Amino acid sequence: MLRRKFALFLLLFAPAAFGQGVPTILTFEVATVKPAAPLDLAKMAADMQAGRMPKIGAHVDAARAEYNYLSLKELIANAYKVKGYQVTGPAWLTSQRFDVAAKMPEGASKDDAPRMLQSLLEERFKLAIHRETQEHPVLALVVGKWGPKLKESPAITEAIDENAPLKPGEMKMDGPDGPVRMTRNADGSTVMNMGAKGITTMRMDAQTQTMRMESSSVTMAGFADSLTNLLHMGGGASRPVVDMTELKGHYQVAVEISLADLMAMAREQAREMGLSLPSAPPGSAALDGTPASAVADPSGGSTVFASVEKLGLKLESRKASVEQLVVDHVEKPSGN
Repeated sequence: MLRRKFALFLLLFAPAAFGQGVPTILTFEVATVKPAAPLDLAKMAADMQAGRMPKIGAHVDAARAEYNYLSLKELIANAYKVKGYQVTGPAWLTSQRFDVAAKMPEGASKDDAPRMLQSLLEERFKLAIHRETQEHPVLALVVGKWGPKLKESPAITEAIDENAPLKPGEMKMDGPDGPVRMTRNADGSTVMNMGAKGITTMRMDAQTQTMRMESSSVTMAGFADSLTNLLHMGGGASRPVVDMTELKGHYQVAVEISLADLMAMAREQAREMGLSLPSAPPGSAALDGTPASAVADPSGGSTVFASVEKLGLKLESRKASVEQLVVDHVEKPSGN
């Protein structure tokens, strides 16, 4: 009798109990993958002046997932929740851009989207990867010889409320580290809200020919991310900035970068994206006298590195163990 009851228990409850350990294959209900149309820079500029932000990047909610004007390298980074520099593969991963539009299945949440995107990349691009740890050149953000010259912030930024409605001129994106909100202000400045990592404001100063990047509350990890994004305007070869300061608080920071540096990096990034920007005149230099060809190299005296040093910090060329997603096989999609 006891044996029969035990058998009945297994029959009724074992499937539920053991089924919890079986991973569910998540896929989008419907998805399209198309080559992205070239950007209309003039239209983008006009829209931003009018407070309409371009819909570029990842935008995901419980009903729909859209990935607009992203390279396959960026799509892979979003799918596996890593940084772009952690993806290693053929050169065309960064040169060709795609628009992905997908419908989420009923009952799914936005947290399911990365796994669904993995399935989509495996199906449409025949993507096969493996993970390994490699030694890579990085820029280590470290404390300078005389200590940091940073002021701790009295306020600590909080995680972004994803249910909060967008403000005028604001757009949201979903990245590997979570949601980001970006606002274009009437004075031309741009505010990047990274949630718990901090809020950064960027504004151009035509008089001094510089761009000022400042934050009233940012972690060193958030500051390193902002510097990485800035330096990656120079293309995929730029080294990531890795926080090695061991500073744990939220800080007030401000750096100024010459527009000559930015234009040199923007030209390289535009070339990688298939766009064309005016070339710098032969022999042109940054405001500090650095040749344009050297501005993205720390040994060339870029204003990025000099500005960081004014904070009592330093960017040092080092090698560090970085987990990589290595692309073993990938194909260009033939259609939807």
